[in-house]
Amino acid sequence: MGEAGVRSARRPEVRLPPLEPWPDGELQPDGDYDGLEFREADLAGQDGAGARFMDCALTGCAVDETALGRARVLDSVLTGLRGVGTNLAESTFRDVEVLDPRLGGTQLHGAVLERVVIRGGKIDYLNLREARLKDVVFESCVLVEPDFSGARLERVEFVDCALKEADFGGATLKDVDLRGAAPLEIVRGLDRLSGAVISTGQLLDLAPVLAAELGIRVEG
Repeated sequence: MGEAGVRSARRPEVRLPPLEPWPDGELQPDGDYDGLEFREADLAGQDGAGARFMDCALTGCAVDETALGRARVLDSVLTGLRGVGTNLAESTFRDVEVLDPRLGGTQLHGAVLERVVIRGGKIDYLNLREARLKDVVFESCVLVEPDFSGARLERVEFVDCALKEADFGGATLKDVDLRGAAPLEIVRGLDRLSGAVISTGQLLDLAPVLAAELGIRVEG
């Protein structure tokens, strides 16, 4: 239990076994990848929809327009991924560390994230609509215009994390700790923040937007 009664996220404990190098080639739809190291692999434009990655390390890989919808990423470490338009819709991430990503327009709508840490890096226009996040930590990263609309967040923490122009419209929050977000900018869904905890300073910063959303005129 964290401060102010908010329950802390359970972080993943990933212990990778000795890994075999991935023989360069093409990802396969519904492929099964177990105990492999993908290092500096160019996966741009490849189709790995429905694939399963178990006990894998992906390091410095290019994932521009990579199709990974409904993929399952389990007990794995993803470091330095870079790319625009990666499709991970309806995918599952469980016990995963994502370190120093440089991503834009990543599609994670309808995805399930459980015991996931995203640390460092920057993600622009992250689409998490209708996703389910449980025990997820965003740490020391920059999120620009993330879309959490319709998502369910439980035990989610933002630690030393920039959250710019976030959309929480229609979202459901439980034990979500936003106190470590600086700046904390919310463009939609302030009325959905029941179940979140923010600091006094953040409340003052959000006051003009909150007043506007409630139809309150502030003068002089």
